[in-house]
Amino acid sequence: MSEISRNQVRLAKALPELLLPAGSREKLEAALTFGADAVYLAGERFGLRAAKASFNDDELAEAIAFTHEQGAKAYVTLNIIAHEEDLPFLPVYVRKLAEYSADAVIVSDPGVFATVRREAPGLEIHLSTQASTCNSASCNFWYALGVRRIVLARELSLEEIISIRREVPADLELEAFVHGSMCMAYSGRCLLSNALTGRDANRGECAQPCRWTWRLVHENQTEHQLFIEEDDSGSLFFNSRDLCLVNHIPELVRAGINSFKIEGRMKGSFYAAITAKVYREAIDLYGEVGDAFRPDPMWQEELDQLVHRSYDTGYYFARPREDAKIESDVSYHRVAAVCARVITDASEGSLIACEQRNKLNLGETVDIIRPRGRNLSLTISRILDESGSDIADTRHPTMPFSLLRADLEPGDRYEVIPAGSFIRRLGDKDKVGV
Repeated sequence: MSEISRNQVRLAKALPELLLPAGSREKLEAALTFGADAVYLAGERFGLRAAKASFNDDELAEAIAFTHEQGAKAYVTLNIIAHEEDLPFLPVYVRKLAEYSADAVIVSDPGVFATVRREAPGLEIHLSTQASTCNSASCNFWYALGVRRIVLARELSLEEIISIRREVPADLELEAFVHGSMCMAYSGRCLLSNALTGRDANRGECAQPCRWTWRLVHENQTEHQLFIEEDDSGSLFFNSRDLCLVNHIPELVRAGINSFKIEGRMKGSFYAAITAKVYREAIDLYGEVGDAFRPDPMWQEELDQLVHRSYDTGYYFARPREDAKIESDVSYHRVAAVCARVITDASEGSLIACEQRNKLNLGETVDIIRPRGRNLSLTISRILDESGSDIADTRHPTMPFSLLRADLEPGDRYEVIPAGSFIRRLGDKDKVGV
């Protein structure tokens, strides 16, 4: 869909933007292919994620251009809490982002904000959730300085967001997280990583010690150690649940949230694809039926296939220390494995060309996850390597191979399978672990 038509449709229906993370080119392509209206991404400096979830200058310019070609917007993160040593590099980088035609930058530090205003006055600024914006007075303060979108603090309830919306200008956009990891620290301002590993979470190097397995040791009885585990009454330690609000789209839209943000630049392309597809379908359904909206059980089933912690609604519908419970067990849940990505359109022809992500074997039954429409089922009778020879499995990382289109279930054989689709093997739904 072109940029004009995609944005016109969204704005005409007053639907929120769907904003996905893009930690690499593959994740970027997956997010856009599966339905994102916009992506947020980072260069090698000034973003709150490690270097492996970032783009160098040339890659960033290409990523922004590609995003625009797909009719979507690209926001670049500059949301570190800057130290003095960061400042000399910032002006040149800000000017580069303006040259690359970034649609906005996401900032939290007032000094970074002032630098952007000085070096690239035409560059739109979004205020990061790291700024801990919790009230309309703060929103109006930043609006008066030129900010046109606020990424609200994750600690807000839906009632508070509704109240803020009433008290701020209509053209000030409100963005809020609707899915992904939550943080045990207020708006992500955590010092654990820095204290324990020397890696500064507020400068993009979080080691995530809140996800480690911890033991409780008495000062005078060190031989007795207890694992920190969750029981029926919950756990009051670090690890938090994952946010999931796909069943609450109407409430979020009516609250006046303009952009629904998915967390996860460090997560894989399959995560980007599934979250984009599910939330795209949910938003579009609300646009079609309004208050007749009913969640599709398949949305939750698809999200449950991802690597995740126990899902929760965060603080949206309950206050901290009352009913809100974001603490989680320390394990990840995963009930599926991504085996491959389709690399060429398979609308016609006898083969489905793929690139390996995890090992596949003859005889396995897999799902094909497409950007639009239902999943397709395929039981593998043959696997062909690059030369067209039969092989028993796909054991080599990222190896190219092909599956037979004829192995699709009879009713699926003529369905469109576009490039960017994923091959997924389902597993034991009770499996827990990484």
